[in-house]
Amino acid sequence: MNRVNYPSAHKRNEDRKDRARMLISCPDRPGIVAAVSRFLHDHGANIVQSDQYTMDPEGGMFFIRIEFDLKDLECGLPSLEEDFMPIAEEFRMDWNIFRAAKKKRLAIFVSKEDHCLLELLWQWQAGDLDADIEMVVSNHPDMRELVESFGIAYHHIPVTADTKAEAERKQLEVVADQVDVIILARYMQIISPKFLEHYPNRIINIHHSFLPAFVGGKPYAQAYNRGVKIIGATAHYVTEELDGGPIIEQDVQRVSHRDNVDDLKRIGRHIERIVLARAVSWHVQDRILVHQNKTVVFN
Repeated sequence: MNRVNYPSAHKRNEDRKDRARMLISCPDRPGIVAAVSRFLHDHGANIVQSDQYTMDPEGGMFFIRIEFDLKDLECGLPSLEEDFMPIAEEFRMDWNIFRAAKKKRLAIFVSKEDHCLLELLWQWQAGDLDADIEMVVSNHPDMRELVESFGIAYHHIPVTADTKAEAERKQLEVVADQVDVIILARYMQIISPKFLEHYPNRIINIHHSFLPAFVGGKPYAQAYNRGVKIIGATAHYVTEELDGGPIIEQDVQRVSHRDNVDDLKRIGRHIERIVLARAVSWHVQDRILVHQNKTVVFN
């Protein structure tokens, strides 16, 4: 199968081949920004963007995201990381440096609803989603023709209550070392703790924001019967707690008594696709730091 290449995305990667993103979280104390900035300056880097947040200047956690340019980054990054380790140890940092030109590789899991999948495919095709979609994995065959028309591999792995463990084993074999992030684009299966171990804070899910008020089946019918005035969607990282992982993005829209169940579903689908696409975009741009069960999103 031939991969489709988009010139604008290729040019963008060339333009930022020497750009990196540094993400840091650590206990707050004076001197963190000065130490990091001085380190980058001493190594010939030029800071082009910096965002920071502190939970509490006295005893809280500190978070910072820095974008910088460094000539011949690909060759010099290993030594830069090694030289930074004493500073990281001094300030008790959790930290990572990512090359901006190295795109995240995505696997999209989907069942029968296509709206969230389509939004990601359209944004990827337009060059607005800065990632490589390596594959789509589904427990149904319905989306194969659509996905393959984009030049993307499609893997149909059926799942039943009796075959769930075997299905997850096959899924892990398929994604293996091929992907960095998994997107659950209305994938209607619960992910097991064993599967989650392979992708901590790297599986993103979308669900309607009625949870936990409207749990179970037919949430939009439940919402209609209660006469809700606001509906929405939530994108979050997947954890062992069902729909309880760190929230990345949410959005809502007002509705009224004039909207029937089909109207709520239509409005809900629109919100879901936009919220999920935002969350995925922020993740692949290294804009999210996770602390306990919360996120700091520099958008």
